[in-house]
Amino acid sequence: MDLDSKERLHLISLIDSNIHHEILDLILSELNPSDKKTFLTHLACENHDKVWKFLNQKIKDVEGKIKKAAEDLKSQLHKDVKEIRAKKD
Repeated sequence: MDLDSKERLHLISLIDSNIHHEILDLILSELNPSDKKTFLTHLACENHDKVWKFLNQKIKDVEGKIKKAAEDLKSQLHKDVKEIRAKKD
């Protein structure tokens, strides 16, 4: 894909946003309603140590699940880009 710098920055921003939402969806789907509130409170306070401690207590292998979700999304985005390139050729 031929993108100018503004388009490239926009695409990067969209990818970052997609990853962020995918990870939030994963985490929220693993927590009960009460834990969701606690998690969001810690997240809003930007207390990363509390967030990680909380998530590690509540979700088994949370880091592994986050890595897998990010890798799966990354693979899907690569596939989408390849399809777009193929259609242009």
